[in-house]
Amino acid sequence: MSSQILVFLIDTVLGLLSLALLLRFYMQLLRASYYNPLSKFLVAITNFIVLPVRRVIPSWKGFDLATLALAWFTQFIILAGVNILQGYEFDSSAGSTFIGFGLLALIELIRMTLYIIMIMIIVQAILSWINPYSPLAPILDSFTRPVLGVFQRRIPPIANVDLSPLFAIIVVQLLLMVVAGVQQEISVMF
Repeated sequence: MSSQILVFLIDTVLGLLSLALLLRFYMQLLRASYYNPLSKFLVAITNFIVLPVRRVIPSWKGFDLATLALAWFTQFIILAGVNILQGYEFDSSAGSTFIGFGLLALIELIRMTLYIIMIMIIVQAILSWINPYSPLAPILDSFTRPVLGVFQRRIPPIANVDLSPLFAIIVVQLLLMVVAGVQQEISVMF
């Protein structure tokens, strides 16, 4: 019973921290406005860990590698901690177990990225009907523009209705299926 509580706490607290770090990484990568309340919130709750790590891991060509590395490391800790609490015993090949958890953490970041894209596309579509001038609209646009732009160039609006979000969500769902298959293959290998 107590291990279930610890698994829940590790998964929830560190999962939210990993999500915040990943969102911060993408907001910096996509040059989202720093003055948006969501940007300020993400910076405020992640600065305690990002600023010290930036002294060790510098940025590279516009990529905030410290934030991305922290998101990966947080997922690694979640995977290792949950497996240890559930009774996983490390055998003599600790190196291969480390590599397996590292790959699974990377796959989890890719999966989280796909879910972020899908949720932002859905929220942007709903807000465009309800309140297109919401303070979230610029951030959602900066996140979804690279994905939706691919479909908008190829699929014209039908009766002034943009169908690109529908096709983007279908592609994201297909990619999530591929990621789940890769995740399962890696789990079996290690």
